[in-house]
Amino acid sequence: MKDYIFETTMMVRDYECDIEGIVNNANYLHYTEHTRHLFLKSRGLSFAAMHRKGVDAVVARMNLQYKTPLRCDDGLRSCLNVTKEGIRYVFYHEIYRLSDNKLCFKGVIDIVCLVDGKLGNSEDYDRALFLTL
Repeated sequence: MKDYIFETTMMVRDYECDIEGIVNNANYLHYTEHTRHLFLKSRGLSFAAMHRKGVDAVVARMNLQYKTPLRCDDGLRSCLNVTKEGIRYVFYHEIYRLSDNKLCFKGVIDIVCLVDGKLGNSEDYDRALFLTL
């Protein structure tokens, strides 16, 4: 098993599935975003508080790979790692089905910060994201 800096578990809800009975592809983005927000919270950083401070972390680019479909009532484990490349925070997400630990999704998601509406660095995000790296 890989080492991740953060993991959380969730359950697939029926309304996240399409007519084929599998999780609609867009919902994986919700899972990854929720995972990133929980990770920030675990590091003492509030996404909402940062917004009030004038710092917004926004998605700049996504590379997504769908491996094995999740279905209604499946449990999932959402895992992540992060690096910094220039001003981009690069999040490496993997989602596994809990019942058999099968890889369902891989994503590389680039996040950048807007500081008072302008592209910039955030010391708060740097400190929180790389606490133990």
